[in-house]
Amino acid sequence: MKILLIEARFYPEIADLQLDGAKNRLQEENIAYDVISLAGALEIPPAISMLRGKYDGFVALGCVIRGETYHFEIVANESARGIMDLGLEGLAIGNAILTVENKAQALERAEEKGKHAVEACLQLVDIKNG
Repeated sequence: MKILLIEARFYPEIADLQLDGAKNRLQEENIAYDVISLAGALEIPPAISMLRGKYDGFVALGCVIRGETYHFEIVANESARGIMDLGLEGLAIGNAILTVENKAQALERAEEKGKHAVEACLQLVDIKNG
């Protein structure tokens, strides 16, 4: 089995925590993985789509923090919709794109959400493989 961790690096401190949590969980299970880094959360669904068939599962890591504009809703909703659409097409994806009000909330959740997204991905891979 091989998993792809796809991280949005818009908030590097948060991304590092998420990536650490995800890597640690995969290493506990001795599962091979690759990592790719992207600018932001909106790029994650297209990257997964482009790499379908090359990995058994995917873990989306990123963070969207509410700002003063409508952009938060666009990024949060469209990245989640893109990941859900790919999941409904049969791809195993664990989603840890945090959508939070502030950086403190993100830092509080980041590492644990990385771990949980790996667990979700692995469960979906098991279901897919029957």
